[in-house]
Amino acid sequence: MLCYAEPRAMKMLRFRSPSVSSLAQEVQCTVRLLDDSEISCSIQRDTKGQFLLDHVCNHYSLLEKDYFGIRYVDPEKQRHWLDPSKPVVKQMKCQQPYTMCFRVKFYPQEPIKIKEELTRYLLYLQLKRDVYHGRLLCPFTDAAYLGACIVQAELGDYDPEEHPADYISDFKLFPKQSLKLDSKIMEIHQNELRGQCPALAELSLLQRAHTLDTYGVDPHPCKDFTGSTAFLGFTARGFVVFQGNKRIHLLKWADVSKFKFEGKTFYVIGVQREKKLVLTFHTSTPASCKHLWKCAVENQAFYKCAKSSQIKTVSSSSIIFKGSRFRYSGRVAKEVIEASSKIQRDPPVVHRSAVQMVQNDHNIMEPDHTLQNTNKYDSDPSMRL
Repeated sequence: MLCYAEPRAMKMLRFRSPSVSSLAQEVQCTVRLLDDSEISCSIQRDTKGQFLLDHVCNHYSLLEKDYFGIRYVDPEKQRHWLDPSKPVVKQMKCQQPYTMCFRVKFYPQEPIKIKEELTRYLLYLQLKRDVYHGRLLCPFTDAAYLGACIVQAELGDYDPEEHPADYISDFKLFPKQSLKLDSKIMEIHQNELRGQCPALAELSLLQRAHTLDTYGVDPHPCKDFTGSTAFLGFTARGFVVFQGNKRIHLLKWADVSKFKFEGKTFYVIGVQREKKLVLTFHTSTPASCKHLWKCAVENQAFYKCAKSSQIKTVSSSSIIFKGSRFRYSGRVAKEVIEASSKIQRDPPVVHRSAVQMVQNDHNIMEPDHTLQNTNKYDSDPSMRL
């Protein structure tokens, strides 16, 4: 049954680490959630990122938390994932109060293996954002189906007495939305998806979305060795490269040996057809290259390793005493799925947000990757969330 929640009031919470005195200076944070509601909190100066992530997960009563993370943008417009193992204040380079976003960080390879409806709903909200902001590129047929799933989840069954002929025009689902696409969405909504409750319609979207090449891809803009614009990304299957709307390279995790970077140059080292492969890309700044490298290392650990105990500290460069060192500290995908299968509690109530017919497009924390008329990623994306 569809349950609409009243707009949530801003919540306040104070985190205190046991070792910190009560006189320590507090810092104000705001975390924007997937439905655009917000949670404000006050933390200590040595509070680590994990406390903040746990706070959001506790707000939702979310157990399958390993797929999610908190994102922020620094004053140079460079994006970052909040490191759970480090103090929040030492990571944030902007002035207080801090503003961050709760987002899906690792997309499940098989959404059907998610145990709880709550987790599937949050993934649905993320994918809805990905569609709207042009990160999830869709052929026409898939776009129509995904759009119809969203309408079914949020409106329910088509009712000619309640829904006017142009009811789909109230939904802003895609960056570029044609009358032809609207017509196809309504056709699928009125017929194929009829009778699906919100949870089933959301699952239908997840099941279709995870088959698309750009599912889970957070595109990192760069230049390849020829100087052409390319977008790099990481999925459950492996490392991917896009030019326009076409995937030109997929290197499966089993074939990826190492990622490294030096300055603005990013290297992917692996094996293809039993031969060593080295791919070279150039980013706009050293900071964006380091962020790309960290994302690569984390995704490789999450999707490739069988156990978190296998994860090792990696270096960004093979040169002694140079480069950055980093170690992913969370659980890996196989461990997350195993832990999910053991959840025994009564499922929490899913408080679905009230329907937003026309979504706001002025959210400064979202990237402006958009689907152009040619269905290509924007070649000059901003560094927003």
